[in-house]
Formats: sequence, C-alpha cells, structure tokens
Amino acid sequence: MAKPPIDERMGAAIRRGRLERGLKLTELAAAASISVPMLSRFENGQSTASLPLLERIATALGTDLSTLFREIEQNSGSAQLIKASDQMEVVRSGTKHGHTYRLLSYNKGPRKIFEPFLIDMDKESESYPRFQHPGTEFIYMLSGRMEYRFGDRTFLVEPGDAFTFSGNVLHGPEKLLDDRIQFITIIVYAE
Repeated sequence: MAKPPIDERMGAAIRRGRLERGLKLTELAAAASISVPMLSRFENGQSTASLPLLERIATALGTDLSTLFREIEQNSGSAQLIKASDQMEVVRSGTKHGHTYRLLSYNKGPRKIFEPFLIDMDKESESYPRFQHPGTEFIYMLSGRMEYRFGDRTFLVEPGDAFTFSGNVLHGPEKLLDDRIQFITIIVYAE
C-alpha cells in the first residue's frame, strides 16, 4: 500500500500536534503568523507549506522541523496482535513432559528478527533443555524460582528478575526451586 502524499501526511501531523496541545485552529494560526484558511488547507493536505512556513508552525507547536518530519515517517510500519486463543504452542528442543512453549509473536518477513515465548515448566520434567543460538536472549521471570545455567555459571532467577545474556553460550534451566515456574523469554537475533 502506497503512502499518502507528503502534504497529506504533514497536514495530519500538524493537526495531531495542534490537537494534542489543545490548541484551536485560530490559536495555532495566530502563533505561526499565518491565516486560519491557509492553516486549514495545510492540515487538510490541500496545500503544501513552504519550509519557512513549516518552521513557523513547528515553533508554534513547541517543536522543530526535524521532529515534525520524523513524525510523518513514523506513522508507517506494522503491528501484530495475537489473541491468547491464537497463540501457538511450539515444540523446541527440550520440549517434553512438563514444558510448554507458547510463541507470542512471529515475523512474516524473510528472516526472524526476534522470538518471544511464554514458558511454563514444572518439576515433573525429566530433564531441562540446553540451548545455544545466535543473538541475545532476555528472560523475565513471572512466577516461581529457578537456577539458570549460563556456561559454567548459575544464576538464581526469581519473580520480577530480568536476565539478559549472549545466546551463543550454552544455557538453560539448571534446577527448579518451586513446583511450577513461568517466564517470558525473548530471543533477539543479530543482524
């Protein structure tokens, strides 16, 4: 889908900025020393403002031109909502009795950028998996406590703890200290 023309995107950014600051069209026009009809045409994408006029409008909004231009580019992009009922349970190495991995998001592009999982484990697990992969991994402990192996060291990870480490070092749960644990892990792959 093609982007709208730049004058429409700039007009929308000016309007958003004005409304976010609680300004009336007349107030912004007066502060930028332009007529109300001209400002209205800019906001509606019916006319293109010159750079000096855009600079006056940006100043009246309490911002600068570079921020205004960045804003019109940031409104593109993608978003993904995966409802709880649609999250996939996935099989990873180490997925056995007592292990559940739920993939919380997935990238439809040509390569994976990141993988977020919700992981549930219990003490009935026969063994704990070890992993080694490219990129960086982040763990946020939701409930329960575990000792987590990273290379030749172990770390005590408790609810509310955040743990970040290099994925290329052999790692994985060493010992569960509670009957059940739950944590979120996000693997960010290097470019």
